[in-house]
Amino acid sequence: MSPELAPARLPQVVILGAGYAGLSAAKAAHRLGGGRVQVVLVDRSPDHVLRTELYQVDEIAREGTAHRQWAVPMADALDGRVARFVQASVTGIDLSSRSVRLDTTTLPFDGLVICLGSVPSYFGIPGAREIAQEVYSLSGAERLAARLRDMERAAARAPAPSRPRVVVVGGASTGTEVAAEIATADWKTIADPSAPTPEVLLLTGPLPLLQGFPEPLIRHARELLTKSGVEIRENTPVVRVEEGRLTLKDGSTVPFDVCVWAAGVEAPPVVAQLPVEHGRGKRLKVTPNLEIADHPGVFAVGDVIEYANPGSGVLVPGTAQAALAGAPVAGHNVVARLLGKRLKRFSYHEKGVIISLGIGKGIGRAGPVSLWGRPAYVLKSLVEAEYSLAVERG
Repeated sequence: MSPELAPARLPQVVILGAGYAGLSAAKAAHRLGGGRVQVVLVDRSPDHVLRTELYQVDEIAREGTAHRQWAVPMADALDGRVARFVQASVTGIDLSSRSVRLDTTTLPFDGLVICLGSVPSYFGIPGAREIAQEVYSLSGAERLAARLRDMERAAARAPAPSRPRVVVVGGASTGTEVAAEIATADWKTIADPSAPTPEVLLLTGPLPLLQGFPEPLIRHARELLTKSGVEIRENTPVVRVEEGRLTLKDGSTVPFDVCVWAAGVEAPPVVAQLPVEHGRGKRLKVTPNLEIADHPGVFAVGDVIEYANPGSGVLVPGTAQAALAGAPVAGHNVVARLLGKRLKRFSYHEKGVIISLGIGKGIGRAGPVSLWGRPAYVLKSLVEAEYSLAVERG
């Protein structure tokens, strides 16, 4: 075929990360592109992971259930007509050459959306990364679930049975949810008929428990956690993690059988290394169009960005709800930039927030309405089920 008859290459939009933001951004890019661009979605996992449900480590501990419940195969989550899926790890992003380095190849891009989420932040605390468990990834949640199950079985079979201790570091939503879940789990069914109920200790750092929630809901949360058997110690910063022991800032130590780290998140290293403006936790600063300044056609959305709502100046939270709200804007804009169309602006309006505090209990707010106890738990379960079903249907 002569060069003049060769088909023109379609502009290529690359979306990094197939989590809540990435999957939604890919669908938005496809809708606007209408066959005029090629959308490529990259993720190291073959599944779309329902990350906000990974605190349910007791359910994951029921061997063999995690992938069925919290990981939707990309073949089901992503219609092949929407995007080409590439399973690979991102090792570098070159903004000058407009290419992405993967562990398998290099992908050029005409438009890019960075949706790589976040990773645990250990704040340079010795031993935290190496010893503590985490629930920010499916593999981490599975490791924690297995560790808890083994802990309970060992405790049940010990010559002198005693209650094992789990220490959860971090008093935001993830820490409180996982602490409550561990405390209320039916370990006798999961691990061993003689398994004891573990002691669960929740440690917060300088920030108060569930900062940002209305005070009445925080009071309800304390009551529910206490009734579930969770001991709460506030303003107890950890300075060192060793096998079986935490050292606190005041010099005291706290023994544990399992330590769970939920003290916060930050941008992954491949994002932190980009030569652009960063915010807290090396998150990417973006314009109201979710574009990275001075890099036209490069957008970011989800946990990986720091963005303040226009007008109010309030930072958009790093939640699944915010990611799902911003992703259609980023997906639209990356194609609009290529096609010469008007870009959309992103402004976040929270619909509400709910967290689980053990089996059948929770707290939250939906608009002006506050909820606690079983109503909050039921609403959270319904929202999660609706999203899961929508993903499975593509």
